Amino acid sequence: MRASLLQLSVDSSETAGDRRLRAAAKVRERAGDDLVVLPELWTAGAWAYDAWERDAEALDGPTAEAMSAAARAAGAWVHAGSIVERDEDGTTYNTALLFDRDGSLRGHYRKIHRYGFDSGEAVAMGGGSDIVTVPTEFGGLGLAICYDLRFPELFRGLLDAGAELIVVPAAWPAARLAHLELLVRARAVEEQVFVLACVAAGAHGGVQQAGHSMVVDPWGTVLAEAGDHEATVTADVDMAEVARIRSELPVLRDRVLGIPAPVPG
Repeated sequence: MRASLLQLSVDSSETAGDRRLRAAAKVRERAGDDLVVLPELWTAGAWAYDAWERDAEALDGPTAEAMSAAARAAGAWVHAGSIVERDEDGTTYNTALLFDRDGSLRGHYRKIHRYGFDSGEAVAMGGGSDIVTVPTEFGGLGLAICYDLRFPELFRGLLDAGAELIVVPAAWPAARLAHLELLVRARAVEEQVFVLACVAAGAHGGVQQAGHSMVVDPWGTVLAEAGDHEATVTADVDMAEVARIRSELPVLRDRVLGIPAPVPG
């Protein structure tokens, strides 16, 4: 499976509409890839809080429309990063969207762990409650977003829901790049999954973005990594490695705590 991470530069010099057109063109250029991934809140800007109300949209809004068409044109699964979603009741969410090769929306995930403590996302947006894993032809694909990386219980939940590959769009601050690299590798190793983290570049809302999007295998090996500027990272992912590594080092079999209750037959 060939995956590409589109590490977009997000800054206030470009409108959400213009960035949407540019991102869609980049997705269409990835024909031949199996999976294309974009960063967190790349339309409005994850740190540009004052733009969220203006750029909020429905699940079937302009970003979904553009990414659906781009997925269909490229013949690839497209994880469209996340958008500022406005629900029918007016609540906004940080919501990830996943489209299949035909452009159909196959899954969406509302970010459970909202960043900001007593400001920003933590108070301006609603929080999700559902763990989301989507079946694909290359395995179960789990959905998480940025700050979620600091909460291993979510990733264990994704594992229990069948995830073999977890995609994490992010807008991570450059000042905490070391944490990003550590956490992405840790989540891959502990769940024995591939983790694809697509991180924004550029600066907006006064925060320099980390970039360094990466593809990490279940052994914790970084297969591909970007620098801190806009770039496309591509890696060939052998999904058979998940079963091989889980068999070679069967730590998941030895779990004692937090084992899901058996489903009644």
